[in-house]
Amino acid sequence: MIVIYKQFDILPKEYIENKINEYLAEDGASSDYTTIYTVPQDTEITAVLEAEEEFVFAGKSIIEVIFKECKVEILINDGDRVKAGTIMAKIIGNASYILTRERVMLNIIQRLSGIATTTRKYVDAVKDYDVHVYDTRKTTPGMRLFQKYAVRIGGAYNHRYNLESDILIKDNHIAAAGGVTNALQNIFDKMKNKKINIELEVVSIEQIIEGLNFDINGILLDNMKPENVKKCVEFIRNSPNGGNIFIEASGGINYNTIVDYAKTGVDGISVGALTHNIKSSNMHLVF
Repeated sequence: MIVIYKQFDILPKEYIENKINEYLAEDGASSDYTTIYTVPQDTEITAVLEAEEEFVFAGKSIIEVIFKECKVEILINDGDRVKAGTIMAKIIGNASYILTRERVMLNIIQRLSGIATTTRKYVDAVKDYDVHVYDTRKTTPGMRLFQKYAVRIGGAYNHRYNLESDILIKDNHIAAAGGVTNALQNIFDKMKNKKINIELEVVSIEQIIEGLNFDINGILLDNMKPENVKKCVEFIRNSPNGGNIFIEASGGINYNTIVDYAKTGVDGISVGALTHNIKSSNMHLVF
């Protein structure tokens, strides 16, 4: 199976800390007058993170970092499927400190667990086929690395991280450049010896033929019906060096149609819904 994009299997501690500080500032955590005026400063409590429904958990390292001044006991691991009523973590420490951070923690963990749960559903649907499910750049601004990590926890793969990660020539690039050949020729003229993956989005066999005249790494078959995707896959594989091309299907693919695309022989299926059309998982922190 061909994989051409970097995978995000860990969340760097520094990244988590920087993001949490940003989110706490947005939430006004340092001026939480409700907590300041109602809770004695030296009050110590034990808080319990409990699942309200079944889901795939993601975000262990986030809990550890956001409550770094507390004694934190995580009772599950990222990727575990939990049931309603499962105690996932215990946090022992200063009540005011925990109260000012609980909502930020829950907002992140609920979102990431929702992504992991949705992703696992898609991955399980095509587990009998030699294909990878991929995410897209359809992420929440400011949360991209969190969300791509959650996709990995759910069992799928990461597409490119951002615009500078790799080259993905889409329909608007082709239109602005004056065609597939012009777009690709411009890239190779300017890129010189730079090592970077190049994937071409196409909507027809004619565009595939143009693309295969260049040393590209991948072809994205956009908004095609499964039967057309299958024909394109066969054409690419029967072309010189076609066996080394990463072939991806994308565009409006959902849970009800993903199996049809998995049967076509593509290497990857990218699904924007993994990150932009999910339900956050229900859980709460109780004292």
